[in-house]
Amino acid sequence: MVAKLKCREDFESLLLGATIYATGGGGDPKKGMLMLKEVFLDKGRELLIYDVEELNDDEYVVSPYFLGTAAPKVKVRKEVKVNNPVTRALEIYVKKLDMKVGAFIPIELGGGNTAVALYAAGLAGLPVVDGDRVGRAAPEVHQDTIVLFGKSMTPAVTVTPTGNELVILGYADIDDYEAILRHLSVLAGSHTLILDAPIRAREAKEVIIKGSLSRCLELGRKVVEAKRKGVNVAKVVAEAMNGWVIFKGVISKWTWRSEGGFLLGELEIKGSEEYEGHVLRSWIKNEHIMIWIDDEPAVMPPDLFTLITNNGDPLMNRNLEVGLRVKGIAAPAPKVWRTNRGLELFGPKHFGFKYDYVPVEKLVEKHIMT
Repeated sequence: MVAKLKCREDFESLLLGATIYATGGGGDPKKGMLMLKEVFLDKGRELLIYDVEELNDDEYVVSPYFLGTAAPKVKVRKEVKVNNPVTRALEIYVKKLDMKVGAFIPIELGGGNTAVALYAAGLAGLPVVDGDRVGRAAPEVHQDTIVLFGKSMTPAVTVTPTGNELVILGYADIDDYEAILRHLSVLAGSHTLILDAPIRAREAKEVIIKGSLSRCLELGRKVVEAKRKGVNVAKVVAEAMNGWVIFKGVISKWTWRSEGGFLLGELEIKGSEEYEGHVLRSWIKNEHIMIWIDDEPAVMPPDLFTLITNNGDPLMNRNLEVGLRVKGIAAPAPKVWRTNRGLELFGPKHFGFKYDYVPVEKLVEKHIMT
């Protein structure tokens, strides 16, 4: 067993670290914490986090997650008929599909979607695997190691809060799978809950991003300690992520729209302190995807860029506001995303940019101010 979580501080630290790794997306940690409070803290239950190597090879590992727009103030367009889509999806998966789940794993890192997997584990009385399927948060189902390694997402169950329930037994290609799920989220006006990608533990050992929950927990604890001691939180975060503080400044422009189930936006930050006179821009698709400093690429997908406030709190893109003082941190993506196939799914050209991918450690050399 990697960890056993029971106290509020541990759950908060885990979601704090996951929110930092989420690069501006990944779901709301406040809602995530409410879910964990309900299923663990209020009932005195413990969350068991296992190394994937500890699981029986034939056990199924699955992921529950929310898919939809990260735009602020979205509302369900129709009457809410399913108050707990996670419970309903689990019921369909276990009883109607007769799937015997042995453990859960987050699809991605984020205050919401990491919490959903933990919540499902609490409901089912099962462990969570120390890992995830992205190593950060990502906007599309394409950016998933299940897709990267050619595994199937099905059988899958999806439940919208408005009462749509679908079982997906197969799909033509990953583009169609994305379109089906995204359309359901648009119909609901916000999101849909998905339970998918059943893989045997022996497959998970080769596919998942290992150890990511441990890293989130450690990062969250370090941030809490840094804030308590009044030390430089941005530096602590950068070191924990093997990254760099690449910008400090004030948000000067933020334009966004909700389109096709995505939050699409452009952010501008005017530099301050040692970055005075410089400008950072971010192109956002739910998460920070492409970063420029003074119109030169500074971070390309799949590498990570995350913002924290001057108080050391992670800043979700749905909460961006002109006038906020922020610090930008860049970090390398998991190596698997830097492969040829990984870049097809998660590189700059996948998102419509004409750049050839350059690793962040090369790009940041000219942007780190000492």
